[in-house]
Amino acid sequence: MDIEQLYRDYNVTYLTEGHKHCRPGWVQVPCPFCTGNPGYHLGYDTNLDRFVCWRCGGKHPIEAISRILNVPKREAYILLRQYGVLTGKTTEITRKPRTKSFKLPSGTSELQRAHIEYLEKRGFDAQHIIDTWSVQATGIYAKVGTLDYSRRIIIPFFWDGEIVSYDSRDITGRHPNKYQACELEREIIPHKDILYGRQEHWNADVGICCEGPTDVWRMGVRAFATSGIKFTAKQVRLMAKNFKRVAVLYDDDPQAVVQANKLIGELKFRGVDAFRVDIKGDPGSLTQEEANYLLKQII
Repeated sequence: MDIEQLYRDYNVTYLTEGHKHCRPGWVQVPCPFCTGNPGYHLGYDTNLDRFVCWRCGGKHPIEAISRILNVPKREAYILLRQYGVLTGKTTEITRKPRTKSFKLPSGTSELQRAHIEYLEKRGFDAQHIIDTWSVQATGIYAKVGTLDYSRRIIIPFFWDGEIVSYDSRDITGRHPNKYQACELEREIIPHKDILYGRQEHWNADVGICCEGPTDVWRMGVRAFATSGIKFTAKQVRLMAKNFKRVAVLYDDDPQAVVQANKLIGELKFRGVDAFRVDIKGDPGSLTQEEANYLLKQII
């Protein structure tokens, strides 16, 4: 974000040096959230694209710009897009050099009867999953290099409209690895650098953070997944850029709860209104009626 240009265009007094609150890479302004002496406490971190007040903590970019410029939040949202924040693009996402070529498993094709029955047994509308999430399938023989991907649903990861990686789900219940992702050496963009979901459907007001793809399928296109409970700094930054509020909907096991609370802390530090939603089990195991009801409560 070109924050200095934005401040200049709107006649906002700012500092980058010469004050006790100035640090390299930060742009400071008086904090409109603080009571008493506003000082130059509110800083914009040009490396991590975040607003943080040294006294009252992290702020969401929309809230910060709305207060600093004294404009409605909708106008602040438009300005943030215009000056390089909340674009939904991959400004910090980089394609890594690959030692192996990206490819889907051999024999990947449309879902067959066995894959459709697997989805239906889990309470999913198979055709809706195909249409919305572009899943594909493998048969009795499917490999990439030496890795076996037989009898799986192939789950593509899109970023900016391009397939950059994939995961896969065993439908037999017999494979020791229920999920098997694309080899790291073959990924166009590492799947832990991005969020699983459909960016074009995300709403800046609220997003629903899940663990994995089937949880996202259950909760719908406003949801996204961190591909496991161990999130990365890049994923946190993407959440903070794309959403004002995030409902964290991880499973109910103790480790997942601990990670959910850590994620909430990271997001709140960046000014996101983050909160945990408690359910029994995991989102993917909810009935669609239960998920729809929960979605209404969150939204």
